[in-house]
Amino acid sequence: MTESLQTSIAEALRQGSDTETIARQFIEAIPHARALGLTIRQIGDGRAEIEMPYHPNLVGDPRSGVVHGGAVSALMDTCCGAAVMGHPRVMSATATIDLRIDYMRAATPGHRILAQAECYHVTRSVAFVRATALDEDESRPVATATGTFTVGQI
Repeated sequence: MTESLQTSIAEALRQGSDTETIARQFIEAIPHARALGLTIRQIGDGRAEIEMPYHPNLVGDPRSGVVHGGAVSALMDTCCGAAVMGHPRVMSATATIDLRIDYMRAATPGHRILAQAECYHVTRSVAFVRATALDEDESRPVATATGTFTVGQI
């Protein structure tokens, strides 16, 4: 995290900004989130939804048109971090400690991918998160993830 972003988040906390506002500022300031075209659909109460549109620049296999797993990974990591920052007990920025992603199938070419994450447990220093990535067939996940993220003072 850049020093200016860290200072901005610290100031927002001092001014009493809510966790949703802070999480949005943090996520929207991440360069790779902008490059992937990530759009925050919802943040709050330990949950987040972030959408990534289909774009030819994100394709990993030009023959099939399937989005690269690295783009899916970045989407899920960002969504998990947003869920942590949107948790009412977390008043700080966060960083990924560990993230396990299980790729279930290739995302359908031409369709957006939606990540949904839930921060289901927070200790003094660690937040625990699970997430799912979906395309238009919401009955069959593209990927699932579990992870741990830092919690602490900025």
